[in-house]
Amino acid sequence: MKDSRKVYFLILVAALGYFVDIYDLVLFGVVKAESLAQIIPDATDEARAATGKFLFNVQMFGMLLGGILWGILGDKKGRIKVLFGSILLYSIANIANAFVTDITSYTFIRLLAGIGLAGELGAGITLISELMNKETRGYGTMLVVTFGALGAVVASLIGAEGHAVGHFIAGLSGWQPANWQVVYIIGGLMGLVLLLLRVGALESGFFEKINHDPKIQKGNLKIIFANRANLIKYLHCISIGIPIWYTVGLLVMNSADNFGPWLGVYDISNGKAVMYCYLGLSAGDLLAGVLSQWLRSRKKVVFLYLAFTLLCTVLFLIVLHTYNISSDTYYLLCFLLGTGTGYWAIFVTIAAEQFGTNIRSTAANTIPNFVRGSVNIIMLLFGTLLAMGISDGWSALLVGLFFIGLAAFSLSKLQETFAKDLDYFEIS
Repeated sequence: MKDSRKVYFLILVAALGYFVDIYDLVLFGVVKAESLAQIIPDATDEARAATGKFLFNVQMFGMLLGGILWGILGDKKGRIKVLFGSILLYSIANIANAFVTDITSYTFIRLLAGIGLAGELGAGITLISELMNKETRGYGTMLVVTFGALGAVVASLIGAEGHAVGHFIAGLSGWQPANWQVVYIIGGLMGLVLLLLRVGALESGFFEKINHDPKIQKGNLKIIFANRANLIKYLHCISIGIPIWYTVGLLVMNSADNFGPWLGVYDISNGKAVMYCYLGLSAGDLLAGVLSQWLRSRKKVVFLYLAFTLLCTVLFLIVLHTYNISSDTYYLLCFLLGTGTGYWAIFVTIAAEQFGTNIRSTAANTIPNFVRGSVNIIMLLFGTLLAMGISDGWSALLVGLFFIGLAAFSLSKLQETFAKDLDYFEIS
């Protein structure tokens, strides 16, 4: 009973950690225009937009580095250390970000934030997968991602109303922070408060079993990249997650510039579109977790979600293009698109369940961050099609058809992992 309470507490900590993780991941998109307007006031709108994209790419590069770093550390040093180390790093980076005065420091801190953001989810999912009963661990990962996705909603709301908190801070200290500074400070403080919670000595029993065995290689990338079967499995895991960031990173985050105008709606807010998308993603993850337990299958649920994502994408980009829709309808579509990509929890769980204990943390940390990094490839393909004279809607659809089809193919090649025994290790 005591261990059960510790597991439930771990789920709470991981969920809160992922909440702050998503808050930070989204908040840069919410406040980047405002922050850059203050830091480089003499720059043109085009220059600030280019700088914003550069900073976002730096953050995503940091997540790729962090995924590798935290993953290896999780397999070598333990999952708990990674869970709290990553939260500490991105919390400090958030607070520091509120006080940047030039692009050089902004760039460095977004890199650090990206590295920190990369570790929390993989460590949490790995721990929960290894500590919970194999028949019910899907509920644990479902709760983490369902609650965590709401961090995007809070980021959007605080991003719009941060001035009220700024006035409160000014009343206490005499310093009047800008709205964007308030948003960063709140994110950092939430993470530091989370660190006050402790899970004691609760560590994965599977990890503890192999930790002191010198014969077992832990966190060795050769186990994945020098083993053909493992490498193919690894690439398939990445592929099944790409449609999620195709939807979020291309369709929703570019609502104001590309897809609102494509549908004839010109008063769309990117922050609001992201908020509705993540509300849908949270609802989708909750439903996906329940369906997975009911159907006793992870793969069947992901196939269903890929089909729904394809349907919503065609509706969004092609079917409604000839109709005069309202902004409310547009935000409803963002919610539906988010719901269709609400298989993130199952996707990360599948990644963790595909590999042995000695490389599981590395896989669970790197795979989601390579998926996040795929947004650069997605945008490159989208931009290439636009340069060829193809319209916004059809360019996005062609990119989507490719990655959704690739995800379905990869999913068909992966092993079903529901209730799989995870107490084993990979041989290099």
